[in-house]
Amino acid sequence: MPHILQPTRSERIRLTLNTDGRSHPVENGLAVATLVCGLVSFAATFFPGGHVISSWFGALGFGVGLYSQYVSATTPQRSLNIIGLVAAFVGVALGIARGGFLP
Repeated sequence: MPHILQPTRSERIRLTLNTDGRSHPVENGLAVATLVCGLVSFAATFFPGGHVISSWFGALGFGVGLYSQYVSATTPQRSLNIIGLVAAFVGVALGIARGGFLP
């Protein structure tokens, strides 16, 4: 029974966004871009004067994330989109609260 909980030595753990067996390069790129924009936006809120970066990257990440969620094809893509969208929303909200889009 322990072999059910862990992969055997012949199996490799693969992290992929293409769980349906087809390639989705545009959708994968959009999902990763959403995640990166969201994380940059969220991280920039911790620096003084980072509200400009946070606001712009958050707005960009939120817009790209909404479109990416619309065209996504697999569940892992949707998961990255949601994580990126939430981070972008929090980043843009904190960026606007701390000074907005302009320095």
